[in-house]
Amino acid sequence: MVNWDEIRVEFPVTVHTAYLNTAAAGPLSRKTADAAQLYYQQMMSEGDARWNEWLAERERIRGLVAEFINAEPDEVAFTTNTSSGMNLIVDVLEGRGEVISCDLEFPVSTIPWMHRRIPVHLVSSRNGELLYDDVSAAMTAKTGVICLSQVQFSNGFRLNPRDLGRTKRGHLLVINASQSAGVFPIDVKRMGIDALCSTGHKWMLSGYGSGFVYISRELLAATRPRAIGWLSVEDPYAMKNDEIHLRRDLAARGELGCPQFAGIFALGASIQQMTAIGKNKIEEHALKLNRLLTSSVGEAGWRVLSPLNDESFRSAETLIEADDPAGVTMFLADRGVVVTEKPEGIRVATDFFNNEQDIQRLVDGLRLYK
Repeated sequence: MVNWDEIRVEFPVTVHTAYLNTAAAGPLSRKTADAAQLYYQQMMSEGDARWNEWLAERERIRGLVAEFINAEPDEVAFTTNTSSGMNLIVDVLEGRGEVISCDLEFPVSTIPWMHRRIPVHLVSSRNGELLYDDVSAAMTAKTGVICLSQVQFSNGFRLNPRDLGRTKRGHLLVINASQSAGVFPIDVKRMGIDALCSTGHKWMLSGYGSGFVYISRELLAATRPRAIGWLSVEDPYAMKNDEIHLRRDLAARGELGCPQFAGIFALGASIQQMTAIGKNKIEEHALKLNRLLTSSVGEAGWRVLSPLNDESFRSAETLIEADDPAGVTMFLADRGVVVTEKPEGIRVATDFFNNEQDIQRLVDGLRLYK
């Protein structure tokens, strides 16, 4: 039995705020902040005396990330955000064919491909939903890659990568997991995902400057990284500048230069915390709060724009219509309720540290604004 009240105490932001903004940036728990702070304290008092210890900790956390998404450690690389991860994926898949995406997507899922002059075909959503049949219908002989978010930042629509994996017809499936990793369980093998990237500062709750990328061992073995650094080789301390022998742990070859230790350590602490709670328990709790949210705001006279006709499309973020999104966002902020301003209204996120009182504070604020 999970004691959600005890977990909530681990997030100081909840003392004074109904923080419903994880889809933009998640707050840090005490344990996660401590992990990053410990590194900075060690660096402050000892310089880099613990370099080898930090490198070993990085590899331990690489294993945690791999286990978290059911990958192998050599298929995982650390990044600083979604953009850096997606560009590593594009490096590997450039030349594999044209890309299918959709009109709901966050730009980082599309523009890195376009920048390489790879055609991207956007499938039109229907009433805020992306239909798998429409994705299949868009496939042609030139298609090589399907690149989509598991949860859409724009309206919270959630797709099932496993359904796409079953119907990808040999094409490569790339998933932007920045709005899903940390709140929905991910199994890259079972879901048929060939590559995946996520930032750490949203639902992974590990702050800006953290993230990871997964690229299947098969894809990595068939390619060479576009960019490398001095730590990308087997024996970096040999300091050889006249030959290259790339690391055998394939994904790590793309990690350039000295690691961003604080972000990696924060990511590791968050993963340990979420694993201890249970990934399925987190999903269950976040969705329970989301159901309460959508029913409550509807009763208060506000219209939910997120697609909810099919319960499987529900995510932990909801788009609520508002004529003056900026005004509503500011009005709520003045009352200690934090949400995201969007063009159509406000976006509200329910994470595992939230509770029913957070939802009530939001609804009370919306009633007052009305």
